[in-house]
Amino acid sequence: MKFSLSLMLLAGLLITSCSDMDEPPQRSRQRVAKYPAQGQPQAPATQQPFNPNAAPSPENAPATEGAPASASTPATKVAKGDYPYGIPVPGKPHVVESPFSPGKYIDVEGFPPGTEVKDPYNGKIFRVP
Repeated sequence: MKFSLSLMLLAGLLITSCSDMDEPPQRSRQRVAKYPAQGQPQAPATQQPFNPNAAPSPENAPATEGAPASASTPATKVAKGDYPYGIPVPGKPHVVESPFSPGKYIDVEGFPPGTEVKDPYNGKIFRVP
C-alpha cells in the first residue's frame, strides 16, 4: 500500500513537471545616452534662483584687468595650514569642541591628529588636535 501510494505521488510530480514551461521574461534594452558631438554648441544654461549666501560666480564677478588667472580663484579656498584646531574636552577622550560652534561637542574617534574634519553643525572644516 505504501509503495503504490509513493509510486502514484511520484508519477503525479513527474506529470506536473513536464507541463509547458514559461518562457523567461525578455530583457528590456537600456537606452544609450546621446551626447552632442564635439563641435556642436550645447544648449544655453538655465538661470538658477538667487542665493545670497553663495560665492559670486565667474560671470558675475567684477572684472579685473591685467590680473593673472590665478587671482580669479574663489576666496573660499583655504590653505591647508589655515584651518583652526578643535578644542579638546577635558576628561572625554576623542571628543572636541567645535571652534566654530562653541558648546557643541564632536566625536573625532578614529581620526589621527591633524586630520581635517567637517563640523556637522555648520559644515566648516577644522583640524583634529
